[in-house]
Amino acid sequence: MNKNIQIKICGLTEVDKAFACVELGAQAIGLVFFPKSPRFVDDRLAREISTAVSPQAKTVGVFVDETHTTVMRKIETCRLSAVQLHGRESSAMVERLSGDNILVIKALFEKREPSFEDAVKYGAGAFLLECGRGKMPGGNAQVWNWETARKIGGGRPIILAGGLEPQNVATAVKSAHPDAVDVSSGVEAAPGVKDLRKIRRFVTAVKKSSLDIDYQPKKIF
Repeated sequence: MNKNIQIKICGLTEVDKAFACVELGAQAIGLVFFPKSPRFVDDRLAREISTAVSPQAKTVGVFVDETHTTVMRKIETCRLSAVQLHGRESSAMVERLSGDNILVIKALFEKREPSFEDAVKYGAGAFLLECGRGKMPGGNAQVWNWETARKIGGGRPIILAGGLEPQNVATAVKSAHPDAVDVSSGVEAAPGVKDLRKIRRFVTAVKKSSLDIDYQPKKIF
């Protein structure tokens, strides 16, 4: 029985490191299209990264309250294979994108709207759960009560995020029972600058924790 917890590494800004993340074992990478983020990438760089990584890996575009037209244009221009909606997007937006045969990940937050209880409103392919405390829509590195994630999602896949790093991801997995984990600042040397040594340790920790789980993770990527 395959019990592997999947890994998404978000906020890539360098082609070589995006390639390395997949080689080290990540099933998905995240490209941030929120202009105020220190991990923002323009279309040219996003396309270079998407082209460089293995086609077996998902390239996820991260958006905050963008229009359907903008998201669809980015998908085509930047060769994205999934989208993550990290703002206050409507359920209609999620359903419209899902109807276009796109994997849609909807972010829900413990400390702000949309909250975990709003999961019933969205027909997303998966939910990303994080704290939601901080100045930015995501990537604030806030550790939270991961155990509350266990009952969220209504049977749909769960991606755990928020404050994860190599030293604590095993504890987070044991607490939350996620199907996948998402990390950004926890494997960085500086905002937007990934540290491959930290990524290697993070991947190793997730793989080891997968051996000890007593549930079957759902495949997302």
